[in-house]
Amino acid sequence: MRPVRRAVPSVLFACLLLAGCSSVQLGTSTSSGGSSVAAGAPGQGEGKAIAVGAGPQKHYTVQKQPAAGSCKYRYEHGEPLEDPACTPGAISPAVTQANLASTICRKGGYTSGVRPSAYVTGKEKKLNAASYGFTGRMADAEYDHLISLQLGGDPNDPRNLWVEPADPGHRKGAGVNNKKDPVETKLHTAVCKGQVTLAAAQKAIATDWTTALSSLHLS
Repeated sequence: MRPVRRAVPSVLFACLLLAGCSSVQLGTSTSSGGSSVAAGAPGQGEGKAIAVGAGPQKHYTVQKQPAAGSCKYRYEHGEPLEDPACTPGAISPAVTQANLASTICRKGGYTSGVRPSAYVTGKEKKLNAASYGFTGRMADAEYDHLISLQLGGDPNDPRNLWVEPADPGHRKGAGVNNKKDPVETKLHTAVCKGQVTLAAAQKAIATDWTTALSSLHLS
């Protein structure tokens, strides 16, 4: 009786030839079934990619928000963090490592030209506050881009926006003043100076903004 040759090694070898030799650089985008993600740029934990949103629009519309009460805040050292299931982050396809000089790093600014109107974000903020069960003063809470516009975050993707409560010790009625904002600015400066890649900065702030600078050795 002739011995039966096992097929598994050959199958594995074929798979390696077909798939194992290809690679996707950090920060590039892939698309599957109409759903786009940034390959190699995890949003919350390893193996999860940051979604790619629609990018800047001429006319923004109010986006549907998660169901009321379905999102829960997390806290690190008293600082509020988003619910990764509701707000994992989303990036704009209009901003890439190759075009930084003409987008987020250009002189004269970038964010004002892509930011949705207060009419749109005002409605979304109220809906998102219900999603998170936020009951504080709306004037002291920021409707925040998790991945900021100056880091190529998508302007109006609901996965990238959340009602961020005021920092611990914040005086009621003092308006918006969050510690996340200077983190965003420092990351933006580092990206534009070439100290870190755009994808690395996006990954760091989407994972945990309180550790984003230290994780990239910028603090």
